[in-house]
Amino acid sequence: MWAIDFQKVSKAFGAHRVLIDLDLQVRSGEKVTLIGPSGSGKTTVLRLAMTLAKPTSGDIRLFGESILFDASGQPLATSQEARIRRRCGMVFQQFNLFPHLTVLQNLVLAPTTVLGHSREQAERSALVYLRMVGLESKMQAYPAQLSGGQQQRIAIARALILKPEILLLDEITSALDPELAGEVLDVVRSVANETKVTLLIVTHEMRFAREVSDRIAVFDAGRIIEQGPPDKIFTSPESARTRAFLQRVLNH
Repeated sequence: MWAIDFQKVSKAFGAHRVLIDLDLQVRSGEKVTLIGPSGSGKTTVLRLAMTLAKPTSGDIRLFGESILFDASGQPLATSQEARIRRRCGMVFQQFNLFPHLTVLQNLVLAPTTVLGHSREQAERSALVYLRMVGLESKMQAYPAQLSGGQQQRIAIARALILKPEILLLDEITSALDPELAGEVLDVVRSVANETKVTLLIVTHEMRFAREVSDRIAVFDAGRIIEQGPPDKIFTSPESARTRAFLQRVLNH
């Protein structure tokens, strides 16, 4: 059974087709990175998986269960959608931390309100994940007192505290300078190496993509034009468009 299964998924905004008949499957525990030019549909894939957007056509399944339709083919009720969505976590380009809450308060909010955990239980979990991202000492700080890299590491901890089976990472270093980006990518490497969570990643960090991924999928104009192991994609891509894209970003 696939952790994520996109079945002939298309997404259009008016006449603009962002995704075209996408077939993409991700195994449980697999680390898959989506690369390609800006506007090629990569982020839309993550937003659809997280139910932040609806496809124009096709179906999306998480662990064999449609996130769009019930067994009779009717659209899912909001409560059913929320139950399935809890199996996914997502970290965005922007950190989206609540500025009026401390780091600890940002982390315990979801476990107490979504999962019904006690405050004490949520705080214990928060400390575990703050240690994982190396920021236990910042638990009483407010987001404005942290660097961008620290805020993004907190955002990763906040996603992980809900124990998602799938973690979606959308250009999580694009707003950071190289040094701070490195701190964040080190955390993701640890997550990839030390947990069984399935990762679906969108990034322009090619070295990171090559190191952390089991598979690379190359997007262009709403379609996957090529996919395979990182070494194959980076050293002997089959598509001329893949070669042109890699030459452009690697020589930038």
